[in-house]
Amino acid sequence: MTTPGDFRCRKIKYVATINDETLSEDTDPSYELQYVDIGNVDSSGQIQDVVTYPFSEAPSRARRRVRDGDVIVSCVRTYLQAIAPIRNPPDNLVVSTGFAVVRPSEGVLGAFAKYALREPAFLAEVESRSVGVNYPAINAADLRDIAVHLPDLTRQAAIADYLDRETARLDALVAAKERVRTLLAEKRQAVTTRAVTRGLDSDTDLRDSGIPWLGNIPENWYTERNRWLFNERDERSDTGEEELLTVSHLTGVTPRSQKDVNMFQAATNEGYKICRSGDLVINTMWAWMGAMGVATQDGIVSPAYNVYEPAACLDPSYVDALVRLPAFTREATRHSTGVWSSRLRLYPDGFFAISIPVPPLSEQREIVARIEEKTRKLEKLHAATKRTIDLLKERREALISEAVLAQLDVARLG
Repeated sequence: MTTPGDFRCRKIKYVATINDETLSEDTDPSYELQYVDIGNVDSSGQIQDVVTYPFSEAPSRARRRVRDGDVIVSCVRTYLQAIAPIRNPPDNLVVSTGFAVVRPSEGVLGAFAKYALREPAFLAEVESRSVGVNYPAINAADLRDIAVHLPDLTRQAAIADYLDRETARLDALVAAKERVRTLLAEKRQAVTTRAVTRGLDSDTDLRDSGIPWLGNIPENWYTERNRWLFNERDERSDTGEEELLTVSHLTGVTPRSQKDVNMFQAATNEGYKICRSGDLVINTMWAWMGAMGVATQDGIVSPAYNVYEPAACLDPSYVDALVRLPAFTREATRHSTGVWSSRLRLYPDGFFAISIPVPPLSEQREIVARIEEKTRKLEKLHAATKRTIDLLKERREALISEAVLAQLDVARLG
């Protein structure tokens, strides 16, 4: 590709400064700061869910100060592409030291820089220079040596204005599609909750279960504590060569090999817990988020997880649908131990104290079949909507690349 005459490539170190300001360690412990971590920046470069802390309780990495016009670029877990512009920040906004705070110098508009630093070729260069497998990272010195495309100030302004309009339009379409996905997920959840806790016959007589989280249940169902419905399985792998399974609040129990994850993995899986098909697996540390489900194959799981074998009166697929209900997650949280929500743990004693509904086994199987039938269409719509969102996001990236690399005449497009 030929770069137009009014464009030039300049290394970041010649057109911006990096990490100019840091919050002092002598800061008043009561000083309240608003904190942005890597996970607070979404894939489109928007900052979400800023958290407020007194300095004394803030994470030790909450130290980078930012100003209007800065662009924050993630230097750790660079595959996340957590890059965002800073616009009219409050005086107490602080970002993680995992970010590089790029502050454009004279001759570079912050409005343009936010796109130049999200241009796909730049992102690819950041990833290629990152070091590490599980947590790839780039240091500030290497980031400074990456070049960006810079036209003159007039063209920078034109490109920024054009991309502001077009990306806002695409972002609005993505937001609308995301709302559709949310509604479809809520509909699916409602169908599952109704079937799992009330059965399939809307005319059946109900009775009070005596369990607050459950409410009324069909008269022919009974309730029982998990202590009498599950046995804890604590068998260990001798070789660690079995299929490694992981547990998520989104997907339940799945083979790790099928998930696109970048995280620490032990050198050996010897001593990991054996899990049989049909077993309930609970991620002890993330149960409060709903990280639990029933395995559909044999395998091994982290020693930090808990594995439970359901009694013969329980259909594993029914158990999977039940434990993934938001109401069950709230009940699991109530029986978890820990001071902070992020430190809660659901240990066996807490799990065994929970009571659940037990329909006749034949009815459990009918419930599972009905859920699959009713949600099949919803899942197809959900998948189609996801594909549309992905295409819109791809178009957004391509548009930024075309404009920043001068493949679009933005002056003509207006």
